[in-house]
Amino acid sequence: MKKFASFLIFLIAFTSYSQITTANFGKYPVFKECSNIAIDSLENCFNYTLQEFIYNNFKTPEIATNENYNGKAEVFFEVTKEGEFKVLYVDAIYNELKEEAKRVFNLLPKITPATYNANPSYVQFTVPIKIPLEEPTLGETPLNEELPVNDLTNEYDDIVKQPYANEEYRSNINIPLSHQNYSRFDAALNKVGTNSHTAQKPFIYSEVNKYYDFESENQKILKNKTSWFGRKWWNEHMIALKGEDYWLTIDPGVDLQIGKDVDADIDTYNNTRLVYLQGGIGKKLSFFSVIYESQGRFAGYFNRYAESIKPSGGNPAIIPGRGIAKEFKEDAYDYPVATGYVSYSPSKHFNFQLGHGKNFVGEGHRSLFLSDNASPNSYFKINTTFWKIKYTNTWMAFKDVRSEVLNENRSYKNKYIASHYLSYNITKRLNIGLFESVIWDNAGDGINFSYLNPIIFYQSIQFSTGSRSGNALIGLSAKYKINDRINMYGQFIIDEFSSSDIFGGEGSWKNKTGYQIGMKYYDGFGIKNLFLQAEYNRVRPYTYSHNTVVLNYGHNNQSIAHAYGASFSEFILIGHYHKGRIFGDAKVIVAQRGSDFNTPEDQLFYGADIYGNEENRAYEIGNEVAQGNTIDFFFTELQLGYLINPATSLKVYGSVIYRDYNPMVNTDENFESQTTWFNLGIRTDLFNWHYDQ
Repeated sequence: MKKFASFLIFLIAFTSYSQITTANFGKYPVFKECSNIAIDSLENCFNYTLQEFIYNNFKTPEIATNENYNGKAEVFFEVTKEGEFKVLYVDAIYNELKEEAKRVFNLLPKITPATYNANPSYVQFTVPIKIPLEEPTLGETPLNEELPVNDLTNEYDDIVKQPYANEEYRSNINIPLSHQNYSRFDAALNKVGTNSHTAQKPFIYSEVNKYYDFESENQKILKNKTSWFGRKWWNEHMIALKGEDYWLTIDPGVDLQIGKDVDADIDTYNNTRLVYLQGGIGKKLSFFSVIYESQGRFAGYFNRYAESIKPSGGNPAIIPGRGIAKEFKEDAYDYPVATGYVSYSPSKHFNFQLGHGKNFVGEGHRSLFLSDNASPNSYFKINTTFWKIKYTNTWMAFKDVRSEVLNENRSYKNKYIASHYLSYNITKRLNIGLFESVIWDNAGDGINFSYLNPIIFYQSIQFSTGSRSGNALIGLSAKYKINDRINMYGQFIIDEFSSSDIFGGEGSWKNKTGYQIGMKYYDGFGIKNLFLQAEYNRVRPYTYSHNTVVLNYGHNNQSIAHAYGASFSEFILIGHYHKGRIFGDAKVIVAQRGSDFNTPEDQLFYGADIYGNEENRAYEIGNEVAQGNTIDFFFTELQLGYLINPATSLKVYGSVIYRDYNPMVNTDENFESQTTWFNLGIRTDLFNWHYDQ
């Protein structure tokens, strides 16, 4: 079978190199050495000149010489319409041979491009480089008979599958939101002097690839596998298709976990099967889609939280960050999820996305503006990048799934958010950002088209239409690059702009503000690839809630900003490390969180739950962070793992979580508990799990 596959590869390569018909392009590309050659000899001259250039410039890698390698490297390349040589794929036994072939082709001069019907055209070839090198000889290569230009009888047969060459890294596909994956290239984006914008997430591969070469980084950890199964398991996408103007990859995936909540004596598991596809049509249009089918049972605290935010209608829970769940067996959940989008970049200045997924605004582990904490949602996004500015407009659709706000037909209540974020690199070290968003529902006159304006200050619109017509928030962010290894960042959010209440110092309930301050440290303590982060978040009571409760800053009974809602202070320490395919993550959180008592003696709203009714507030003035039933919270998580396949982000890992939850007063909803949760798993890392609730 191996011999047959090798013969087939050789046959394809030989055919694509030696039997390119003049009907494909009319006239061969022309080196300057061949400019005076008769047209019927151009093919032979092109072949000889290319081989001679390779022979004179190619330096056989030391590893091939030391191991007495006798074979070849196959280079699949293109001569563009501009006459430039572009390597598409190199097939060789050693990575050193691949890199040397790419180096030599980068040295080739610009030549006269091929033509078809008197117009410049691109052509593709495969050339073998024999090892040890052999001096080329000038011989005759007969041309195939030219077909009539209008003969389309072979159109189907002329469709040629090309080798997939990691097109996703240069595409408009989003890099899936994963803290561990993003930590690998965060340092490259934040070097002093770069004009990158790092708050608007998820990033697009093409915008990151110019700072961090995904292909070359993955080449460093590829395994030398020649069998089909070996390549697909360790290095490649399961299915990869590429043609002249398109590419497509399809991969199955999993998120399989088994574990134990020791304190609650619960055997935990998660059984997710998924399939995801991504691709591009032309260079401007990309697409991505993933379907998850999942069943799971989690640690006791996580199950309780999932059930506490259950939707109206009888379903028992909402899995945090994933979606509505139905019952599975007696004590588990079944929760299907589907996400996807279309991404279009008509030029280097614009990117448009329409889809269903998550967005994040900020430099930190948390965001006080917009985070990936809640379930996926529908959105339309415009990224505009020019000069030192990146401007992001996002329109999103959310749902309120509580029984008290159901529509007349008993369907869930829709609400909408329009937001914009302006990022400006003032200097090569300092970036500032301005965030603004407004939430409104479809009651009354329906959609307020004023909020669809991409360049607007929403506070003025809200004022003109009435305070109950929408809930507007404004925020300011900043990042300062002290050097290539240390960054400082922060956010400040104002929910209800009332200067007398904010600066009055009386603790007014209208003082709805919050702030974040953090630091990132790359190659910490001189250890390469050690990423350290420290962050402090503090949000006052009643922030993100609203006097019209459907206009709170939530979706599917979860906050779309910070996971704790409001009325908390939190300190986080995070570490990420990787070496080759091995990785490790650590997280420590210490927090004070507010909550309501919800007892017969005390039904007041203390400002932590963003779904609370402000008319039932506990105090007019004298409000303090973490008021009410104050909770002392401690959380730590350690994870060690191994990256099985860098192309699909398939990982195997083990983790341990310790959580201590200690309210001032034990109630039915909030009571003292400790959790030690061990977990083993294998997962396709396409999203963040937020276990630190």
